[in-house]
Amino acid sequence: MMFVAPVVLSERGLRLEPLDRRHEDGLRAAAADGELWTLRVTSVPEPGQTRDYIDTALRMREEGSRFAFAVVDEASGAVLGSTSYHDILPAVKRVEIGYTWYARRAQRTHVNTTCKLLMMGHAFDTLGCHVVGWRTDNYNFASQQAIERLGARKDGVIRGHALRRDGTIRDTVMYSMRAGEWPEARAQLLYLRARHD
Repeated sequence: MMFVAPVVLSERGLRLEPLDRRHEDGLRAAAADGELWTLRVTSVPEPGQTRDYIDTALRMREEGSRFAFAVVDEASGAVLGSTSYHDILPAVKRVEIGYTWYARRAQRTHVNTTCKLLMMGHAFDTLGCHVVGWRTDNYNFASQQAIERLGARKDGVIRGHALRRDGTIRDTVMYSMRAGEWPEARAQLLYLRARHD
């Protein structure tokens, strides 16, 4: 039995649904909004690689190591981006949230906060996770700030940890949140989102 079973999460006009091939055109269009594949510190697929991106996510789902979602605007049905649970460790009840990217029009809106609230709530409250983690490129300062806004704590930096798409080797900044920290983090995120509205 898979630790992360297929599920649809929704709130505030957003729907996170299991990523599959029917999302290919929408995902390609979302990535084109800002030509996000040109960013050195992300894993956004180039237009011609969208099918491979989805197939890789589906293979990782079968292996139990990653569960990718399409982020969909419920009103229009448009795909806004993607996000995933990954590095899923059922034995210690830990997941990480990552592979996250959004079309430019969805950035700096309620989209990321809402998606993270849905995923963190599902991880802690439904899956019973003890820890939720995040990782990002040491040069992805926007991602680091977004993760810190969630209430996650910086665990440290793994030096020489992974390859970037351009072949350079990156250092990876690691963050985490424990289950006992979730209620306060959730309250703060709801407060911040309400102020943004």
